[in-house]
Formats: sequence, structure tokens, C-alpha cells
Amino acid sequence: MREHRVLIPLLTLLAACSNPTSQGQAQPALAQPTRTAPLGAVNLKQSFAPVVKKATPAVVNISSKRLVRQQADPFWEMFGMGAPRERVEGSLGSGVIVRADGVIVTNNHVIEGGQEITVALSDRREFPAKVLLADPRTDLAVLKIDVGSERLSVLPMDDSGDAQVGDLVLAIGDPFGVGQTVTNGIISALNRTADPSGGAASSYIQTDAAINPGNSGGALVDMDGDLIGVNSFILSQSGTSSGVGFAIPAAMVRRVVETAVGGGHSVVRPWLGARTQPVTADIARSLGMAAPIGALVADVWPGGAAQRGGLRQGDVIVSVNGQALTDGAGLNYAINSQRPGESIRLVVRRGGREQPLSIRAEPAPDTPARDQRTIAGRNPFDGATVVNLSPAVADELGVDAFAAQGVLITGIGRGFAMNAGLRPGDVIRTVNGQTIRTTKDLAAAAAVVTDLWRVTILRGDQEITATFRT
Repeated sequence: MREHRVLIPLLTLLAACSNPTSQGQAQPALAQPTRTAPLGAVNLKQSFAPVVKKATPAVVNISSKRLVRQQADPFWEMFGMGAPRERVEGSLGSGVIVRADGVIVTNNHVIEGGQEITVALSDRREFPAKVLLADPRTDLAVLKIDVGSERLSVLPMDDSGDAQVGDLVLAIGDPFGVGQTVTNGIISALNRTADPSGGAASSYIQTDAAINPGNSGGALVDMDGDLIGVNSFILSQSGTSSGVGFAIPAAMVRRVVETAVGGGHSVVRPWLGARTQPVTADIARSLGMAAPIGALVADVWPGGAAQRGGLRQGDVIVSVNGQALTDGAGLNYAINSQRPGESIRLVVRRGGREQPLSIRAEPAPDTPARDQRTIAGRNPFDGATVVNLSPAVADELGVDAFAAQGVLITGIGRGFAMNAGLRPGDVIRTVNGQTIRTTKDLAAAAAVVTDLWRVTILRGDQEITATFRT
């Protein structure tokens, strides 16, 4: 086809030259592309340099070391040889200065298990750091270095939520420990819920700016030089920056930093008190909705914030605090990023019409009390540590409080429970036909003298019934 496109204009030109009658007729001129000279030096040499110059002084390198005890070969241990050895493991990452007195935010996985953490500033000065708060669920950690009366450069946070797909962004960090590096790209998507760790649902900023090993904990900045996210991980088949990158939004970063500098050792997350499910195309059609968006309320916790705020089973939540809602994971993130005591503005679709609701952000209730116990004796639970399953415990451990009613196993020690295959996270529901609601119920059921045990547990979303002999 390419040869034909070139040949046809050539034959037309030869025909016009060979036909005398055509020479007296004016031929239309071919359209030429419009070309203009640069209007000035600004257009001649555009650069990200002003943004980089503003942001890079607040991005730091973080190294973490820990001492690992390595067991000796069991064969040589039998002869009294091969004593256990110790070796030092290290990790490298990045961080962002968020307060001039030396408060730094990074990823939790950068410093997790670290016994010696060092922060290197952009001018190569190094300081030992202490951990103010580490939150595995958000994969964020807050550090503090002692800089005396010096005021460090700070990267201001933009948690307004007005970032849009297509906005230009820069990823700044210290990949491979080679020194500070800047890559550019765009925001590819918002409110992504991908999480390779399988942890709590979050809502990430997706970007195509290259994020390499060592960029974790670094800054994702907009064209104003403001922090809009903390780079966290990539999804890649090769393990390199050829995949897609994800950053934790600044709204969640601010919540964790505020908790840390306020003296808190854990992040208190508001709990809606409602269980939701995705709005499928069939559900959307049945409700007369134009598109399958939002989160359908499947259940409401009695006496919880959602019920007191007027939320009902069957409502479809379509926006939170003025932001359109895509799915339930986005709802969880929007709720978790609020401060306890704040008012959350919802818009729900009910009976074919939309109406506003106001719900107070508050932590999950811690009732019933945990009443932690370790079960002993001749029963399938020997060696298991259990607690009562309240909404607070369920939220902390990532368990569905609505589905997992019963007693939760939090640890397995030496005993029959280990051999029986019970695991931390299992929820014990019935023992020999008796419903188990509290640890007291389980202790009483376990004290019964019998050789045959029929136990029902919930593992994930699967209910399992097993028979044991002791």
C-alpha cells in the first residue's frame, strides 16, 4: 500500500505535463504545515528544573540495618560444632521531610524490623533516626531526626484531592542508592485499590513515572512542587520500572503524620459501621441507574455511626465529601482518611432519588471486650490464643465484622491446635453443636470431657466443619 500512495501522485504529475490543455488551468497548491518560530526563550527551553529545585532538598535517603541470627547446620550441631552466626541485613529507600524540625515520612516496609536507621539529607549529611510511628496497614512510617535549632527544607502537602488523570507529576527518590533521581510522567489513574501485600484496602495514585527499587518512600510531586503522594510500590512482571507505579495519597499521609507528631502510636481509623458490595451492571439496571457506580449497602451495624446517621440497607452511596464514588474500596479509603469526630458528607441513592446524609467519623466499637485467653487441656484448641471478635478487633486484623461472628484465634502455640491445623485468623463458630459467641463460651466448651469434637470455623470467606479425636 505504501508504494501505491507514492505512485498515484507521480502518475498524476506526469499526466498533467503530457496534456497541453491542462497547462492553462491553475492547479490547487498542496496544504503546507504551519510553522512558527518560538515566541521567546521560555518556549525555546521548557524544563522541570524549577519544580525539581524546589522539591529535591526535602527528599532524603533512608538506610535501615538489622542484625539477623542465622542458625547453624543441624548436622554439625550434633557434634557441638557450627555455632549460630549473626549477619547484618540492610535496606535502602527514600523519605520526605514534612516538618522543618526533622519529621520525615517514608514507607513502613523501608524501615520494618530495622534496629539502626540512618537518614542522609540531600547535602549528604547523615543523622540517626528514631521511629515515631509505624503503620503496616497504610505502609507508612514517620521518623524523627535531631537537627537542633536548624530548620530543614520541607515539601508542602497538597491533600485537596483535585489531582486529575493526565496531570504531569515527578517521582523523586534515591533508587539503587546511586543518589537522588528524578523521573517524570503523568497520573494514569486515581483511586486504584491494587495492593500486593494483601493488606487493608487503600486508594492509590497510579503513575507511569518510573519508580525503581529505592524509590519507595520518595515523593510524588505536582507541577507546583507540592507533595501529592508517597511512592510505595510497582506492579511489574520484570520487577523493574517497566510496570505501573502506585503512590499513597497525601490525605492519608497527613493523617499518619498528624497522629505521630501528636504522640500517637497507632492510627485511629474511623469506621462507617456498614458492609457494602459492588454495584454490578444488573444491580444498576434494577435500580434504574445509568451506570454501575458507587457502593451498595448490604448491612448496617446496630447502633453504629452509619445507622445513627440514617444510612439504610439497600442504599447506594454515590459520593463522599463531594467526590464521586467508584466502589467500596474507595469508600473505605475516604472514610479512613477522615479524622475522628469530623462530619462525613454522603450522597445516597434511595428509591430512585438522591439525598444527602451526614455521618460522624468515629472509631470502631471495642465491644465486647477482648478477654484474651490461651486455651489448654485435652481439646482441639490446646495452645490457641483467642479473643472476642468486636468491630475494633475485626478492623485491626482485616476481618469482616459482619460475617465473622464468633471467637478469633490470634496465635497458635505448642499443643493440639498446631497439629489440628488451626491458624491465626480462624474464627471459631460452633463446638459440638454449641454456638460460640465469647471466649468464655469457648473455655466452657473446651472443658467438657469427650474424645470426639465437631468444630466449625470460618477461614477467610469459607466455612469449614471438621471432626477431631483427642
